[in-house]
Amino acid sequence: MNSSILILGGGCFGLTAALELRARGWHVTLIDQGRIPHPDAASTDISKVARMDYGSDEQHTAMGERSLTRWREWNAKWDEELYHESGFLVMSRDEMRPGGFEYESRAFLTSRGHTLRRTSSDMLRDLHPAWNHSAYRDGYLNPIGGWVESGRVIARLAAEARAAGIETVEMFGSEGQPSLIFDGKVCKGVNSISGTENSYEIVLVADHVLVTTGAWTPTLLPHLQDVMWATAQTVFHFKPHDPRPFQPPQFPVWGADIGKTGWYGFPANADGLVKVANHGPGRRVNANDPRSMPAGEEERYRAFLLETFPSLADAPVHSSRVCLYCDTFDGAFWIDHDPAHPGLIIAAGDSGHAFKFTPVMGEIIADVVERKPNAWATRYRWREKTRAHSDGARASS
Repeated sequence: MNSSILILGGGCFGLTAALELRARGWHVTLIDQGRIPHPDAASTDISKVARMDYGSDEQHTAMGERSLTRWREWNAKWDEELYHESGFLVMSRDEMRPGGFEYESRAFLTSRGHTLRRTSSDMLRDLHPAWNHSAYRDGYLNPIGGWVESGRVIARLAAEARAAGIETVEMFGSEGQPSLIFDGKVCKGVNSISGTENSYEIVLVADHVLVTTGAWTPTLLPHLQDVMWATAQTVFHFKPHDPRPFQPPQFPVWGADIGKTGWYGFPANADGLVKVANHGPGRRVNANDPRSMPAGEEERYRAFLLETFPSLADAPVHSSRVCLYCDTFDGAFWIDHDPAHPGLIIAAGDSGHAFKFTPVMGEIIADVVERKPNAWATRYRWREKTRAHSDGARASS
């Protein structure tokens, strides 16, 4: 008899795990608090970066390489370009030096056979004129990489899940979060209270429960709050009057001294919107709290733009949002069976850099669920809290 699993959370972890486990013969039920893509999910946005540039981090570089290959394969399968290979331009204010994200990424990728173009202030002026070339003197362009239409990818994966026979339960109107059902220490299922006038309890049971609830994970599972927490990050979408200077190839996905500052962004999309964001420390929040934009945030963005992309500094704001990371203490994902609660598996801790790996995450998570060896999963196992660090592109202060 095939095993059954409830997957709580319909983001990139939950959907890819659902599809992979279903392909392996599992009976899969996918649960979310509302429609998928959920408007509050981190992946529900117009774009996410897809890169293999990870300093000297061998595992994440390899995962990035394989993911980029599969993004192209998904474009072909879907007959739609949701991954856009615009390249990834990373610039530094100072000369690249050992230990820095830009230097280590370029050196490591070159050692793996990738051809990157070194970029100087003069080349920046000539080939990427939207940049303030006098402020950035060194860097490189990786032609392999770009961005993904993340919200549309999630919608595609959700459609594939339904077509594959995965039961999808969208808990519209539920009061608060769904909760887990325990028999002693053993996790047996998920329940929720309907918020309708004639309220009723929704109870689902299975052999296993996989929690893929992103920033809501430490709220749902308080015993994990010492090793992971929700972090609020801001995103702005600007609409320049003329989007052409902000289109590839002269304006690819970029990082501006990203390891020190956290600033990164995207070329103009089909609607002429230029997304700018900051991959920095953020601020700790409760995922259930209302999302508020910090005072002065737009001014902070415009000050950065004036210094880096002067012609974008006065562009109107089309929209902005507060995006939530689920940060782990060490920046690595958290994918493992809960040793204290049989039947419960957690796949969380995106730490702001998971979506690019969407094409490979399903196999990693499914192998963990089935307790099969997976060399990449070892890094994400249950672990003791140690010194914190980032993925290299994330500013720490």
